[in-house]
Amino acid sequence: MAEKERRLYIAGNWKMHKTSGEARTLAAEVAKAVGGSSRTIMIAPPFTALAAVRDALDSSRVRLGAQNMACEESGAHTGEIAPAMLTDLGVETVILGHSERRAIYGEDDTLINRKVRLARAHGLEVILCVGETIEQREAGEAETVVSSQLEQGLAGVEELSGVVVAYEPVWAIGTGRTASPSDANAMHALIRSNVESWYDRDAAEALIIQYGGSVKPGNAAELLSQQHIDGALVGGASLEADSFVAIVRALE
Repeated sequence: MAEKERRLYIAGNWKMHKTSGEARTLAAEVAKAVGGSSRTIMIAPPFTALAAVRDALDSSRVRLGAQNMACEESGAHTGEIAPAMLTDLGVETVILGHSERRAIYGEDDTLINRKVRLARAHGLEVILCVGETIEQREAGEAETVVSSQLEQGLAGVEELSGVVVAYEPVWAIGTGRTASPSDANAMHALIRSNVESWYDRDAAEALIIQYGGSVKPGNAAELLSQQHIDGALVGGASLEADSFVAIVRALE
């Protein structure tokens, strides 16, 4: 199948898995297998493994990402990681607004927006995550919730270059359930339509919108073939080189 005009972007979110040694080994395996791919590829290990993964990715085109970032430059914020600390380690991309940060750690749209604007000010690419819970979907509120999260997350962001959006229905993350390709594509189309109304058509057409939610080798091709799905934010399937590489190579 022909490559889309928007380059597919596959990102691996390792969450709270892998020691530095394990991360180095996995990153080296991924880099060896797909480091020369024409697609955009990123892996986000835990903070403690960033340096090890950076070294393992040194000669490849695979991007180094972080899973979160503080909303402040520096100061008395015990346990937080400043943007300059990430860029100092060679991090290029940061995942913000992940549903686990929202649901477990109480991050709201205002806080996430502060992080988005600060990350962009430091030259970090942002993957902004949005998505509804099963209760919100069953109540017919999915589109409203996603649109609101997106609008508030992008507040004050004048230029969308350097911003990627990831639609991750909360009910599909780590559950084995996946939004149907048509349903996922419809939400991606809504996101693109919103961006066109808030920015312009060129910004909307250029925007990379990933799907996240139990993406695996068996469903990647069908998801990625949808018109408005431009990549994947991969969780569990990114923890093994074979399964992540299979997703990266889907549709090739």
